[in-house]
Amino acid sequence: MAEGVNVRFAGELQFVQQRTSASGPYSSVSESIRDLLRHEYECEEQRKWQWLRQELQAGATADDSEFVALDADSIIGEAKKRRKNPWPLRA
Repeated sequence: MAEGVNVRFAGELQFVQQRTSASGPYSSVSESIRDLLRHEYECEEQRKWQWLRQELQAGATADDSEFVALDADSIIGEAKKRRKNPWPLRA
């Protein structure tokens, strides 16, 4: 479901006018704004993936001696403890 939003800008919008003119890449101001928002969304998604890669890097490059053997019961038990008291997420 699409929602309409009206936005007013103060000052000159020469940049937007150039991009929505006959020689510009967009046919309307709305199209230009939608493209800007899509770009912002993509940048945010890239930042999230980069954060995840950084978080996983230590495990991906760890030596085998740094790993700890776990069994299903201990993992389930830890998950149950977190569910009962989710804060703090890390003990």
